[in-house]
Amino acid sequence: MRVLAAMSGGVDSAVAAARAVAAGHDVTGVHLALARNPQTYRTGARGCCTLEDSRDARRAADVIGIPFYVWDMAERFQADVVDDFVAEYAAGRTPNPCLRCNEKIKFAAVLDRAVALGFDAVVTGHHARLGADGLLRRSVDLAKDQSYVLGVLTREQLSRSMFPLGDSTKTQVRAEATGRGLTVADKPDSHDICFVADGDTRGFLAERLGATPGDVVDSSTGAVVGRHTGAYAYTVGQRRGLHLDRPAPDGRPRYVLSITPKTNTVTVGPAEALAVSQVRAQRPVWTGGPRPADPIECEVQLRAHGDVVPATVAVTGDGLRAELHRPVRGVAAGQAIVAYRPDPGGDVVLGSATIAA
Repeated sequence: MRVLAAMSGGVDSAVAAARAVAAGHDVTGVHLALARNPQTYRTGARGCCTLEDSRDARRAADVIGIPFYVWDMAERFQADVVDDFVAEYAAGRTPNPCLRCNEKIKFAAVLDRAVALGFDAVVTGHHARLGADGLLRRSVDLAKDQSYVLGVLTREQLSRSMFPLGDSTKTQVRAEATGRGLTVADKPDSHDICFVADGDTRGFLAERLGATPGDVVDSSTGAVVGRHTGAYAYTVGQRRGLHLDRPAPDGRPRYVLSITPKTNTVTVGPAEALAVSQVRAQRPVWTGGPRPADPIECEVQLRAHGDVVPATVAVTGDGLRAELHRPVRGVAAGQAIVAYRPDPGGDVVLGSATIAA
């Protein structure tokens, strides 16, 4: 097959490209230039979006022996990921930009262009498995599993995707990179939001949304217990940085329970008030098969690297409802709920949706 290898400049995408070549595919490497001004993005070995990453990707392609190109997708990335990120926070939700990048950039814009240019598939370094049955499964390395952020992909997109690393641990990938002479073998993983240059998400949002002072309200008494300069700076489950004027009557710590943009209010309360047993979500994508006609028993994950809990998921109009079999804390609107079916060959992704409430 003629395949396009998306090379971020990190070790995973480099080894994925090398494995595609070893499997006999005709491979071309491409690095996505996502920053309008690359110098404003993170520097150092972050594995995404910087000028250094572009150079690392080019060097890896040279070692592997494949053609290499850089595709400028900065405007699309700005509109579909960065602007979306800001708008979601302004609306009181907590987005996952890596998930949105997969949905809108890597497996939409890039895949569409690749197909138009005659490529059969796109290869990435995601830690997930894609079987001959077309089903997406968790990686064997559960600590590095990225099936959660791939749950937004359609079956058509998956049919043109390749994830060569799903059967390997990260340790094995690094060892293979060393054996292949790839200089990125020991490059640290990227953990932060690539377009937030200094890691200060609150400052990034404040610069774009401005100061919008409002009240911090106690859920049990309704009393104003503090002020904020922008509700967008808070996320459900947050404990630190609340700067409250008065302690709770019982002396226990308070957490952010909800954010209401309409009134510009942040509501805080005790930890137990964070627990939810039901989640409503919208815009479902059924990756593992057709839309289920009846409620299904499955396991759900409610945030990246979050706990997996058993649940009953039912379709409701154009959305879904998940009844959690045990309460979960810190569930935030804007995140994804991804449903899995336990399987001897590895948990199968059934589908995903965006949490609404």
